[in-house]
Amino acid sequence: MTVHPLIRALRRHKAGVVLIVLQIALTLAIVCNAVFIIGQRIERLNRPTGVQEDGLVRISQTWLNAPEAEDDAATERLDAMQRADLDALRRLPDVLDVAASESLPLQGSMWSSGLRTTPEQKQPIGQAALYYGDERLLPTLGLKLVAGRNFTAAEIDHHTIRSPRAAPVVIVTQSVADALFPQGDALGKTIYLDVRPATIVGIVARLQTPTVAAWGNSWAYDSILLPVRLDGPTASYALRVRPGREQAVMHAAREALFALDPMREMPDTWGAQSMREIRGKAYRGDRGTVMLLATVCVILLGVTAAGIVGLTSFWVGQRQRQIGIRRALGARRIDILRYFQAENLLMASVGVVLGALFALGLNLWLMLHVATPRIPMIYVLIGAAALLLIGQAAAFVPARRASRLPPIAATRSV
Repeated sequence: MTVHPLIRALRRHKAGVVLIVLQIALTLAIVCNAVFIIGQRIERLNRPTGVQEDGLVRISQTWLNAPEAEDDAATERLDAMQRADLDALRRLPDVLDVAASESLPLQGSMWSSGLRTTPEQKQPIGQAALYYGDERLLPTLGLKLVAGRNFTAAEIDHHTIRSPRAAPVVIVTQSVADALFPQGDALGKTIYLDVRPATIVGIVARLQTPTVAAWGNSWAYDSILLPVRLDGPTASYALRVRPGREQAVMHAAREALFALDPMREMPDTWGAQSMREIRGKAYRGDRGTVMLLATVCVILLGVTAAGIVGLTSFWVGQRQRQIGIRRALGARRIDILRYFQAENLLMASVGVVLGALFALGLNLWLMLHVATPRIPMIYVLIGAAALLLIGQAAAFVPARRASRLPPIAATRSV
């Protein structure tokens, strides 16, 4: 089958051809970029945090009777209140381990510090999230220690966040160790958190930072653990509980802490949360984006397929006489079917070529205004192939109906 008869036939229906071609092009441009963004969001949703999320619970509360002074006596009292809470939580049924922990991955707020290998460096090599906690933090979070050791009880200090005291030892993630010491000899080396020196005594495989904001994507796994119980009016604890018992433990923890000291506040929204709930809240926006874009893609593809079906059906109705004449002259059903399929393929091919250009242009605009990465060409190629297949499938039903028209009935219908 030559292309010239197809082109001559399509030129007699310029308006319909132009509309379908533009519809295919715009659908390809939007769907390719939408699927690319969906893939990025799904990748974010599935990012591992580095902790054993199943059975991990966070308790956070604020003392209403906390001392207002910031002297040593007030600090010691705050620390005694925190240690009493930890003891009460350890006695709960189904609790396997408890640690003082001001931060957890994905929770949102965090402290961070610039990273240096010498105090003379004016600009930090990178940035890292700071996790304050005691010697039970590693086993409670379920972190994988790949080199070195955990903190000892004797190394645990306690002070306020504004204290000038520096932690003498730290545990870093593998990404921090690789960034600061590419030769692989980070263990035992001294680093500087801004200007405070600390010796690396351990390296964990992975620990995601508490933020999922875009500004933290480049250092999402750059984290440092410090052997410090932070003293303040608000204290948070990480609990390792038996899997499936998170809700029961959170309820029991609330009752135990209020029985110990009722002068405290534990909001329902964030006072007691499982790691599953924290993950759900952190990625709520990403899940909404995925659902919205997926819905848009389905609607666009459906509308495009419906447009192809409608236009092809309209052409079949207009060409019944020509179809009948061709059948009378010996054209087989398969010849009629192939003609309409080829006609659709020609239109769709023009549409996907324009759509590929539109898709790259739209991606360039997103790169400039929304900081979206460059779309790989594989997305455009797969999208083009998918639209060609959808076009052929959409045109098949009216094309098959045309191929079944008998020569006499087709001629008499005019």
